Amino acid sequence: MAVNCFKCRYFRVTWEPANPRACAAYGFKTKQIPSAVVKQSSGMDCLKFVPKQEGK
Repeated sequence: MAVNCFKCRYFRVTWEPANPRACAAYGFKTKQIPSAVVKQSSGMDCLKFVPKQEGK
């Protein structure tokens, strides 16, 4: 199952046009969806996914 970064507590949106998305857990910024970068670099699905808590 693919990880949905938009539902992860570590997903961030940046102000940088070249790298508008970020992963606070892994500490990088990217143009792509962070879970896709993790999959491309490691060959594994993201292991740091933590669902956002609704209502906070």
